Amino acid sequence: MTETITNWAGNITYTAKELQRPYSIDAISALVAGSTRVRVLGSGHSFNEIAEPGPEGVLLSIADLPPVIDVDRAARTVRVSGGVRYAELARAVYAHGLALPNMASLPHISVAGSVATGTHGSGIGNGTLATSVREVELVTADGSVVTIGRGDRRFGGAVTSLGALGVVTALTLDLEPSFDVEQHVFTELPLDGLDLAAFETVMSSAYSVSLFTDWGAPGFRQVWLKRRTDQPMPDFPWAVPATEKLHPVPGMPAVNCTEQFGVPGPWHERLPHFRAEFTPSSGAELQSEYLLAREHAVAALRAIDGIRGTVAPVLQTCEVRLVAADEQWLSPAHGRDTVALHFTWIEDTAAVLPVVRRLEEALAAFEPRPHWGKVFAAPAQVVRGRYPRLAGFRALARELDPEGKFANVFVRDILGA
Repeated sequence: MTETITNWAGNITYTAKELQRPYSIDAISALVAGSTRVRVLGSGHSFNEIAEPGPEGVLLSIADLPPVIDVDRAARTVRVSGGVRYAELARAVYAHGLALPNMASLPHISVAGSVATGTHGSGIGNGTLATSVREVELVTADGSVVTIGRGDRRFGGAVTSLGALGVVTALTLDLEPSFDVEQHVFTELPLDGLDLAAFETVMSSAYSVSLFTDWGAPGFRQVWLKRRTDQPMPDFPWAVPATEKLHPVPGMPAVNCTEQFGVPGPWHERLPHFRAEFTPSSGAELQSEYLLAREHAVAALRAIDGIRGTVAPVLQTCEVRLVAADEQWLSPAHGRDTVALHFTWIEDTAAVLPVVRRLEEALAAFEPRPHWGKVFAAPAQVVRGRYPRLAGFRALARELDPEGKFANVFVRDILGA
């Protein structure tokens, strides 16, 4: 019987007849070798057809693989199976007195899916989640298992790979000594008078900084500072401290958010915005995100402010973060220190898409790279032109997947093949 398979938000219904859930690497190898088209579905926290295999293809989940979290305290590394989610990984790493350097705002997403799409946390000195990866293990098109680590000529394309190279079954990540974090929330940071120097001062005032606004008026309604307790306490004169716990979406209850008011706690309980013990809703929202060179941050914010009358009616919240440059060929932060502009929209595709197009027009001069797993309207040829190492990735995909077994319509458009 055909099952209905959707993404987390429910805006995508996959055309595959069923979701395959193999229990072993051998079973994955056999399934891949015997199939003509394969796409992997991670935690489903994507908002476009990046995982769509087509009606004759196989949609594969690795969530039923035996979970592996092998921590090497001496080497400060962890080998983790790709289906494990960050919340589970973080708890295990913390139990060994170690830490991941950063986490995304939502800890419920899978490790393999997150790094494959360029997902990131925040911090002027913090790279995407992929920058912690030192080795990736994957089942390639003929069913063989390949390991690609740092130092391998292929490594720059192997981690943020859009699922186009194979089924990622495990990754090895770098760790560091555990640390505690305090979270401080401020309100009403004006955009008026904020130049690039002031913006970068604000965004570097703590280990991780997020700005939130609904674009109903100029400026930011909330500022979230995540301070490592082993680093100085910032002076933050630009906004006033919040007097109550807040949720990034105005009007939503803050009970699901991580602890505020400067209460110190372990890194994995503060770096995300949302508590791991609260399962996210079914996703009554759509999301878009654009990553552009940090030097354009203030100009881009002013461009959005210029169309806020168009943006605000369909927007729940907008988050602004900084991400350090990385070397993954298809990372949206490849080769440039980056500002990330994230938009959480209402759950209405027909109303949101025209606004997304207008937003992309307003940002076009800054050559934004859309997040691979979210809603965007930019033509594939435009997106391709913003990745200087795309030819190298295309060659790597031909090498590991010569018949294009892992290349769905989304991937073929991006690769131009």
